[in-house]
This record gives sequence, C-alpha cells and structure tokens, in this order.
Amino acid sequence: MTERTPPQDDEPQAETGFGRRRPTINDIARLAGVSKKTVSRVINASPFVQQETRDRIQQVIAETGYVPDPQARGLAFRRSFLIGLVYDNPNPQYVVNMQLGLLDGMRGSGFELVVHPCERSSPSFLADIRAFVERQKLFGVVLTPSVSEDERVASLLEEIGCEYVRVASVSLDSPAHMIVTQDRVGGVQAADYLVSLGHRRMAHISGPATFRSSHERRGGFEDGLAGHGLKLEDGYSREGAYTFESGIEIGGQLLALSPKPTAIFAGNDEMAAGVLHAARQAGLRVPEDLTVVGFDDFQIASRVWPALTTVRAPTREIGRLAGERILGKEDAKANPEDRAPKLVVRDSSGPAPQT
Repeated sequence: MTERTPPQDDEPQAETGFGRRRPTINDIARLAGVSKKTVSRVINASPFVQQETRDRIQQVIAETGYVPDPQARGLAFRRSFLIGLVYDNPNPQYVVNMQLGLLDGMRGSGFELVVHPCERSSPSFLADIRAFVERQKLFGVVLTPSVSEDERVASLLEEIGCEYVRVASVSLDSPAHMIVTQDRVGGVQAADYLVSLGHRRMAHISGPATFRSSHERRGGFEDGLAGHGLKLEDGYSREGAYTFESGIEIGGQLLALSPKPTAIFAGNDEMAAGVLHAARQAGLRVPEDLTVVGFDDFQIASRVWPALTTVRAPTREIGRLAGERILGKEDAKANPEDRAPKLVVRDSSGPAPQT
C-alpha cells in the first residue's frame, strides 16, 4: 500500500479570494446576495429556504471552502423550538383566534407555542419580556397590538437577537417583520354601509387611545363619512375600553344625547354588544330605532340578539401568516385580500328611522 504524503506548507492552496483569512458567514451572505439569517438556515438544513436560493448559497460555500464555526453553531442551537405570543389585548377571543392561527402556520414545523400576557403600563414591562424570551430561549416572538406598536419592544428583540413579527393596523417595520391588518379599510366600509341605509346622525365608540387600531378604525370611519359630505358631530364620538362594560356605559351616554344618534359604530364587537344592552335599557328597539355595527366578527357577534352587523377582521388568517413569517416560510397561500376586513350584515342594522 502506498503511503500518502501530507501536503507541505509551501504547496499551493486553493484560491478563495480571501488570502490567509478564512471566509465568514457574512462573506457567504454577501457573495450569495442574501441575508446572514438565510445562510444560517441553509447551513442548519432548515426547510424554509427556496431551492434556487439554497443551491446558490451551497455553490458559494463550495467555491470559497467556507466551514461553519462549530462554536457559533452551538450558540445558535441553544435556541429552543418555541415561538412566543406576547399580548396585552383585553379581548380574550382575539387572543384565542390569534393562537389558533399561529398554530395553523406552525403546523408540521416541530415548533410549539407559548403565551405571555403583559401590561404595557407596568414599570417592569420590558424587563418581563426580556426575561420571558431569555428564560424560554425562544426562537422567535409574535407581537400583537398594542405591544406590537411599542418600538422599545422591537428594539429589545433586535438587541438580544430574537426573531419577531409584529401584527398591527399600519406598517411599522420592514415587511419581513410585519403583518398589516388594514383596520382603516374596515372603518370606511362601516361608514359607507350606514350612509347607504340613510343614516346621517351617527356616533362612534373607539377603543383605548393606546391602541393604534382605535385610531385607524375611527379614522377610516371619518374618511368614509367625509366621502359622503358628512362628519362625526361634536359629542358623538367617545372613547371606550374594548370591553362589554364600556359599551354599556358609553352607549348609555350617547343614547342620552338630544337628538339621539340613529346609528352607533363601535370599535369592536364587545362594545357593540354593550350598546345593544344600553339600547334595551333605554327602551329602544334594534334595528327599528337604532342601528348598531361592530368590528371583528368574533363569536359574540352571532350569539347576541339581534345578531350583530360587523366588520370581519380575519384574525385567525392573520395569525397563520404571522406563524409562517416567523419561521421563514414562503407565504405561498398568502393573498392580501384574505387579510382585508369585510362587512358582514346581520340583524342589528336597518334603515334610518323616519323623523
């Protein structure tokens, strides 16, 4: 058997273009025209990379002789197979629908979901989120309103190297980090519909001012009214809390006005259901004396009487998209129309009463 002689130091080495320096993952990303994260996914055999991109990266790795740093890979694998959902939403049905959607998007990935309720007004808000991410060694986090609207949270996750996706009513970040819910579109639809029924004296109950969705839904409603030469009159717009109880309280205040509104658009279904209760207390019939429209189309909308006309927000579909986005899946089934609000007409709306 012929003994092989090991190469000597003065033998020519393969030309890599890096001299004596070893190529890094940043070099591979630059040469392949992709992000460092995408290169890492290919190295770690992630299924969430298109084959064309995978082939290009592997070709660059072969040409440069790049060898992953085992210590760096060890650090990467310290992440768990857990995705976190962080929320401070007062509506439990929103949280449930978002969880179901996230699980739809994560199905078959091997990842599990953990949830973290929080309170933005708490002095320990940011510290609690950091502790949650680090304690669970989360792979990534999905942020829902109004946590998603807090730039401090996004900065914190960037700092500690945790993937994240923000669900919000407007774009606040790069497309890779955003799912936009288009709440303003739903507000316009509500206004157009009420005007088509002949309503001219309308009222609105918004959600808390700390939620961007509150401003977007009201803004859309005002835009829709303006398109018909109308506006919200002074005193006919009040702030609620996205809760049933606030719908009763604010609904009672609006129905005590003189003249009364003939229609009330509430910023979510919980408050709209509260308005139905306030109308009964005031001896008013819905929809004969008062039209009520909500927003979300959660279960309560079809379970109250009369059933609520509402703007459907596809929360579960949005959750699915967020789950796929956080794992780097291609949005193969994504269609902007699927996440757009749509008006659902039921029994709580009718023509403006004759005066």
